[in-house]
Amino acid sequence: MTVPVRECLIVFTRYPEPGTTKTRLIPLLGAEGAAQFQRQMAEDTLAQAKKLQELRSVTVEVHFTGGDRKLMQDWLGTDLIYQHQNEGDLGKRMASAFEACFAAGRGRAVIIGVDCPDLNAQLILKAFEALEQHDLVLGPAEDGGYYLIGLNRLIGELFVGVSWGTSVVRQQTVEIAKKLDLAIAFLPLLNDIDNPQDLTGRSF
Repeated sequence: MTVPVRECLIVFTRYPEPGTTKTRLIPLLGAEGAAQFQRQMAEDTLAQAKKLQELRSVTVEVHFTGGDRKLMQDWLGTDLIYQHQNEGDLGKRMASAFEACFAAGRGRAVIIGVDCPDLNAQLILKAFEALEQHDLVLGPAEDGGYYLIGLNRLIGELFVGVSWGTSVVRQQTVEIAKKLDLAIAFLPLLNDIDNPQDLTGRSF
């Protein structure tokens, strides 16, 4: 009898405290508005994560900065696993999250943020399906980064020497993956919401 692979969806987010959240949107939305926007995006993302759990047996973990576990539980509920993000740049934090996930016996893991309003349960499902035959899955963002990354084992090299927060993140990641001879799957190109211009034409 085949034992099903244990899978984990890791959601990176921040507690929505005004003044420290979505700071690049504050000139447009104000501190309170930017925090409320962060809150809404996180809630929408977690709603998609719960829809995913109806389609596939996946554990959902929320890895957060700001606030504390009680504030997160009061906000998003007690039926999720909460972890503080580790220290360091984004690469170190993602690598640590993957490392802990695989150390806990999970066979596949996907990390997403809460900044991509078009990311839905079906796309996340496709990411997990892609990991059945690929080493790495990436959801490319229009700004040159990625909104999703999935692995079926820790590949620490993917998170070293990358210029985080720039338009070359995905390019550098793919170059590293090709040097490691990894099989890569790509999801559709989507737009992250990071700057005021990213909100153009959108209604929330």
